[in-house]
Amino acid sequence: MFKKFMTEFKEFALKGNVMDMAIGVIIGAAFGNIVTSLTDNFINPLIAVVTGGAKKDENGVMQVVGGSFKIRGVSFNYGSFVSSVINFLVIALVLFLMLKAVNGAVAKAAALAKKEEEEKEEEPAEPTAEEKLLGEIRDLLTATASPEALAKIEAAKAEAEK
Repeated sequence: MFKKFMTEFKEFALKGNVMDMAIGVIIGAAFGNIVTSLTDNFINPLIAVVTGGAKKDENGVMQVVGGSFKIRGVSFNYGSFVSSVINFLVIALVLFLMLKAVNGAVAKAAALAKKEEEEKEEEPAEPTAEEKLLGEIRDLLTATASPEALAKIEAAKAEAEK
């Protein structure tokens, strides 16, 4: 079982997908920092205004209080939870929109490729000079041929079409 797992992992690791995944993780982390900054610097203050306001710490710096309550001395910071949910929703929305855009682009590319392929199939190939000459020779022979020779020509045509 372990050997099979290692074989599958080796196949996975040697594919080009690992680099794509690494790039995705790096971009995702950077995007996560942007969303965290958005929630910490914009959304959390809005939540604090609605739920708990702000207070000054010992150095006189305003600290955002995102809403909390205590039960038997245990602090429940629901403002932090709301902030985390908003972080998740923003990231999920952006990923959904990106995936939708990529899928749309892939579908358009596939439709365009299919259309081009259909156009190629519809256009009959132009006969070569040799084929044109052979066609002219055939036409001349059939015009001057006897009924038995015509039957042989038709049989040869049928055989060639197979």
